[in-house]
Amino acid sequence: MPEDTPNSTHTQPSSEPSAISPQAPIPFNIGEEFGTARKNLPPAKIVLICVGALAVIATVVALVQKPRQTATGSIDNIVTVDLPGQNQVMVAIGLSIHNGDKNRFVVQQIKADFEDSTKSYSDEAASAVDVERYFEAFPALKEHAFDPLKRETRIEPGGDVKGTIIVSFPVAADAFASRKSLTVTISPAEQPIPLVLTK
Repeated sequence: MPEDTPNSTHTQPSSEPSAISPQAPIPFNIGEEFGTARKNLPPAKIVLICVGALAVIATVVALVQKPRQTATGSIDNIVTVDLPGQNQVMVAIGLSIHNGDKNRFVVQQIKADFEDSTKSYSDEAASAVDVERYFEAFPALKEHAFDPLKRETRIEPGGDVKGTIIVSFPVAADAFASRKSLTVTISPAEQPIPLVLTK
């Protein structure tokens, strides 16, 4: 049996791994990987044109959809009565209203504003029941009066209504006669724009 000798040609495997031959590093640019605004967004000119077009469309839609008051009217007559010893005037105001809308116009609230040279005053229209009482107490108010204009009066599309309201202001009759303006505001139900009549 042959004996192993230290000079044997048999070699032991090496415990160290063999070295890998060096190669050139792979280029890696993080900016290119995730992109940049310059590379991912459309040109600024196209973006500005699109934004401008959207602004024009939004403006047109806003103007078309803007609520409008399609009812019209007028203050036809005004009759005043001085309340004795009260420095107060009671006013009967005859109104005409035409509904030019395709929807029904329903009177919800009526008020009158009076402005003289120094101050302005406001009053809610009296209820229809009170109007009849005022006509009895002050027959002069009924001279040119229409039927009382009631809250919840319904004016059909294309319809017309004439009615009288009664308001009072804490001024003398001559101060009311020399007024700067008299405005009647009729607020309809389910419509955002009131009907404003001035004389």
